Amino acid sequence: MATSRSEVTRKSILNAAETLFVKAGYDATSLRQITSAASVNLASINYHFGSKEELVRAVLKRRLEWINRERIRLLDELEKAAAPNSVKPSLLVDAFFGTLLRHASDPEHDANIFMRLLERTMTDPSNFIKTLFAQEYVEVVSRYKAAFVRAMPDVPEAEIIWRFHFMLGATSYAIAGINILQGVLPDMTSPMVDENVYDELLLPRLMSFLLGGLRAPLPTH
Repeated sequence: MATSRSEVTRKSILNAAETLFVKAGYDATSLRQITSAASVNLASINYHFGSKEELVRAVLKRRLEWINRERIRLLDELEKAAAPNSVKPSLLVDAFFGTLLRHASDPEHDANIFMRLLERTMTDPSNFIKTLFAQEYVEVVSRYKAAFVRAMPDVPEAEIIWRFHFMLGATSYAIAGINILQGVLPDMTSPMVDENVYDELLLPRLMSFLLGGLRAPLPTH
């Protein structure tokens, strides 16, 4: 029973922290606000997480862990099916980037809060958050980079890294949502798409765009 109560308390803290992080950002959210929202005392946060930074890490890890495990699982399956050949670039793009978008739009995974947390993470200016986010991606990015290099032997590895960098950037910006885009290009976005169907229309367009960029002609210098 004690273990069950402990797990409930831990989840309550994570849920409260996540909601507040989405609303105000990581730096602007205090431990006092989190304890109040979770109806716990500061000792509970210290017991379960030790510090605010570790709490932030746990919030992000809870959301990103499944995605990265799924990406690795898909890559393992694709490489096994393609052996001894390399996996097609289009399948790699879908497995890495499509997995994120599908997960983010799935209501079974608290899609709304998850997408908004990603939006906040992508736009948060904190170096700590950027570093933490990168750390969660070390293994999966390394595996996919190697797979892209094998799949595109005529493209220099340095160029593949550039293109993967651009694909990450495009996806991050797309995840940030239509509100961000409307703030930058207000005159161009009004006829584009209603906010309510943005997520639904995003995946096929983003996948097409990313694959086109990946296969673009090499620069001349």
